[in-house]
Amino acid sequence: MTAARPERLRQAGLAALEICAVAALYYGSATLGLLQQLVGGQVTPLWPPTGIALASLLLRGWRVWPGIALGAFLVNVPLGPSILAVLAIVAGNTLAPVCSYALLRRTGFRTELDRLQDALGLIFLGALTGMLISATVGSGTLALAGVLSADEFWPTWSVWWTGDAMGVLVVTPVLLVLRFARWPKDARPFRWVEGLLLLSATVCVGLLATSSTPLMFLGFPLLIWAAFRFQLAGAALCALAVSTFAIVAAARGSGPFAGHDLLTNMITLQAFNGSASLTALLVAATVSQRNQTQKEIARACALLAEMVAKATAGGHHPRLPDRGDEREPDGGRTGRPT
Repeated sequence: MTAARPERLRQAGLAALEICAVAALYYGSATLGLLQQLVGGQVTPLWPPTGIALASLLLRGWRVWPGIALGAFLVNVPLGPSILAVLAIVAGNTLAPVCSYALLRRTGFRTELDRLQDALGLIFLGALTGMLISATVGSGTLALAGVLSADEFWPTWSVWWTGDAMGVLVVTPVLLVLRFARWPKDARPFRWVEGLLLLSATVCVGLLATSSTPLMFLGFPLLIWAAFRFQLAGAALCALAVSTFAIVAAARGSGPFAGHDLLTNMITLQAFNGSASLTALLVAATVSQRNQTQKEIARACALLAEMVAKATAGGHHPRLPDRGDEREPDGGRTGRPT
């Protein structure tokens, strides 16, 4: 009994530390997200805390949900119109990733994201479905509190929903990659050169996207390149970089976002970021699944070759049965003419 108590205390301390870490990451990423707000108050086109919240649940389980609630509370206290409105928004921001996590668990989601079904699950269940809760609760709370008029509800709801969904699509894959990332010990020099070229090209395209030249579409060949050559690790980081540059361009009103109203810019931005994330995740998952299938086929061929080699070395030569060994329908054998 005395030996079990320190172990329980240690586990409780570890759980408390994880909750505080999740709350700190949630608050810090929310501060960064609010720097690029396109709708006043607390609605941004990319809300990184949702990606951090879902990744924390996928990696550490149910026990970290209080950290999500604590982080959401600290973020919304100075922004909310009243304490009741803040509590309602916090509840929506907490329930959204929790429901996404529950849906992904029901489908057998794997955090390696090496299957096409995992990528589709993260997109349609984790991002698009789960984040309906936070957008509906948050926008409804602001409307009931008198912050939003009837005409502002649906535009705010759409920005809230897409911002939370983009947080899942852009941030969660990066965190899952970092969790399983290992330093490539046996990588050839050519791979390092290729990675540096991809990084340089991404930065150049990002600088063009934030300038007066509307060349954001050049990011899609880079996403496909990253997905084919570096799978999820390259595709997730490339999608994060491309989406970040697009958000900066939208906030500045440069490139394809110049000369348009807020609604048009939001539609353009979210369509681009959504397409970029979908392309990166789907291509990376398809390539990873193809590579895994090829490895399984190679292992099966090697095993079959080993079995044939052992049978040959033991003097057992398999042969096909000739017609003299076939049985008649009545159970007898067909005799050969002598």
